[in-house]
Amino acid sequence: MSVNLTAMSQYKTVDLESAVASASPHQLIAMLYDGALTSLANAKGCIIRKDIEGRAKALNKANSIVLGLRDFLDVEKGGEIAENLERLYGYIIRGIIEANRTQSAEKTQELISLLLELKKGWVGMPLDVRMGKK
Repeated sequence: MSVNLTAMSQYKTVDLESAVASASPHQLIAMLYDGALTSLANAKGCIIRKDIEGRAKALNKANSIVLGLRDFLDVEKGGEIAENLERLYGYIIRGIIEANRTQSAEKTQELISLLLELKKGWVGMPLDVRMGKK
């Protein structure tokens, strides 16, 4: 059975690496949103199950992803939108720390909702804007 799990894990790794290698910058950000959302959903489940180790691991992963999203911002090119995103990412990062400290499934859900809205706006971006033509 562990051989099957190892093979599945390797397959998922290769599949992810392949997706990343062929993704546009726009798709990469969408993938990061997906990763943060998945980690927060896992953390929420761990909080409900009182799985301390799982909660910490999932929240740390979500935090790393959101820090990465914040680091990708170009405030010079992005102007006010990038500044607002930077503040929002900062709020989410502080919220992740709070959710970990207080073991709050509600706070985790708030963060999931915020990231879902960001992702919805990101994937709904018109093609010409995605390509930097506007």
